[in-house]
Amino acid sequence: MLQTTTDIRLFLCDVDGTLTDGGMYYTENGDELKKFNTRDGMALQIIHDHGIRTGIITSEVRELVVRRATKLRVDYLRQGQRNGGKRAVAEEICREMGITMQQVAYIGDDLNCYDILTAVGYAACPADACSQVKNIPGIHIMLRKGGDAVVRECCEILFPNFFQMG
Repeated sequence: MLQTTTDIRLFLCDVDGTLTDGGMYYTENGDELKKFNTRDGMALQIIHDHGIRTGIITSEVRELVVRRATKLRVDYLRQGQRNGGKRAVAEEICREMGITMQQVAYIGDDLNCYDILTAVGYAACPADACSQVKNIPGIHIMLRKGGDAVVRECCEILFPNFFQMG
C-alpha cells in the first residue's frame, strides 16, 4: 500500500478516454484525429521537470500518439498493450527503474486498464470511466472527464507543490 504520494516515482496514463475524450474522428480521406488537452501536456512536462518519470501505455498503435509523446518528452511510450499487457509493461519499466509497482501512479478509464489499476500504488480514473474501473477498491475518481484535463487534475492532487507559483 502506498504510504504517501511522495513515494511516487513514475506516472503513467492511458490515451483514449484519458488523455482524449475517447472519441475517434475520421476524415473522408481516412485520416484519424484525436484531440488532446494542452493542460494535460503541461502537467506531464511539469512533473517530468521535477524528476518524476512519465509514460503512456495504450492498447492502440498510432503514429499520432508517438508524435504527442515526443512533444511531451515522456520517458516511456508503449503501444499495442492488450490483455494484461499494460500491467506487464509497467512491471518491466519498474524493474528497469529499480522501483516497485507501489511507486507508480496510473490513470485509466476502461477494462483494458483494470489489471494495472489494481496493481499500482496510486490508481485514478476520469469521472466518466466505466463502472468496473470506478468500482476498484481504493481508486481515486477524478472530477474531470477524459480529455478534459483529467491528467492535470490527477497530477495536481499527487504533486501539489509542483504547481504552486512563487
